[in-house]
Amino acid sequence: MTQAKDLTVRAAGCVLWRRSPADGELEICLIHRPKYDDWSHPKGKLKRGEDPLEGALREVTEETGHTARPGAELPTVRYVANGRPKEVRYWAAESGPGTFTPGPEVDRIRWLSPAAARRRLTQPRDRTLVDDLLESLHLA
Repeated sequence: MTQAKDLTVRAAGCVLWRRSPADGELEICLIHRPKYDDWSHPKGKLKRGEDPLEGALREVTEETGHTARPGAELPTVRYVANGRPKEVRYWAAESGPGTFTPGPEVDRIRWLSPAAARRRLTQPRDRTLVDDLLESLHLA
């Protein structure tokens, strides 16, 4: 008999942040996925045997075009997606250099203040990660 843990979809991502080039204020990167018409943090399914942090950093690069320097691990988010349990591990990550190129998975990114990011995020579970990021950066 297969255990529920074996059916869990494992994913990882980052709450990607930077200091605004204009005013130095904290900005959070959100991605728009046209398939779901939603706004979220960069994340994705882990490849078989992939380290979660490596997967999170890979997803940031694939979805935003930016490299990332990981910081504190943030709370893991658990929910049901397409009838299966899903577990997403997140890290705070400071954005490094890069250039966004729209693609079929992610067609837009936005750098927003924490308050604007909270309002723009589609899923309430993603909004609490903004607060977790601020706490990890000692800004809460």
